[in-house]
Amino acid sequence: MDQSIKVFAPASVANVAVGYDILGFALEKPGDEIVARFSEKAGFRISLITGDKGKLPYEVPKNTAGFAAYSLLKHLGESERGIELEIHKKMPFGSGLGSSAASAAAAVFAINVLLGSPLSKKELLHFAVLGEQVADGAYHADNVAPSLLGGMVLIRNNKDLDVHTLPVPDKLYASVVYPHIKILTKDARGVLKPDVPLDKVIQQTGNMAGFIISLFRSDFDLLSRSLNDVLIEPQRATLIPHFYQVKKAALDNGAIGCSISGAGPSIFALSKGKESATEIVNAMAKVFSDQGIQVEKFVSPINQSGAIRL
Repeated sequence: MDQSIKVFAPASVANVAVGYDILGFALEKPGDEIVARFSEKAGFRISLITGDKGKLPYEVPKNTAGFAAYSLLKHLGESERGIELEIHKKMPFGSGLGSSAASAAAAVFAINVLLGSPLSKKELLHFAVLGEQVADGAYHADNVAPSLLGGMVLIRNNKDLDVHTLPVPDKLYASVVYPHIKILTKDARGVLKPDVPLDKVIQQTGNMAGFIISLFRSDFDLLSRSLNDVLIEPQRATLIPHFYQVKKAALDNGAIGCSISGAGPSIFALSKGKESATEIVNAMAKVFSDQGIQVEKFVSPINQSGAIRL
């Protein structure tokens, strides 16, 4: 077995408009890097964290990546083995792009490879979700699963991790803008009403079903008609300044659909082809820039690899 392993796990877009807590897809970038290596010192520890501006704890139980890795080591009977972890944050916190999920996914993947890959990626998912749970208190895989497994992922049931990778049409691209404004996940969940009108549930269910069919058929017209969130987006849009202006800019420039990435504040749009996606992301970003809000832009096909060894 190698003495040191370096891996990468990508950012992800959760919910994908019509699939609150049950849909997500992986981006090619940004993402996080993890280095795992054997150590002469007994036990598991985090030896280095970079790119976090001092925000992340070195205590394993309090660290998303650390707890995910330790949970896996404990399962494998290797918790006393001398192993150390380096966490290199390469993506923003609180962006709605699954930062903590990327760290958790990368950590379990790195440990698994270091130990000779005793588990499959799908078997690693539970331990990555446990790490993500440290960050937000919820056991859900809509960020972790695509970050680890890659692709467009449907979680039929989070409790059982009944996870399925959906087909992705050729030339499907994501345009993502991350405005530098702060939205806490707990606040984004706090605005959601516990009860929703039946007619909206029916409409959302139809959109979700249509979205899945469109992926199997590579039907961009159906995808466009289906990618419309009538439940969550209307409740969260007020948390993101100029959201509807950004959405209009995306749609006016050829986007198939546009909505909030995860809990926000990032906003994603889907389109056909890289050239179109680039025009769309520039139009979206301009809305924020014109208002004096700093923004980061990402254009990416759907990342089919997930966590990889570097």
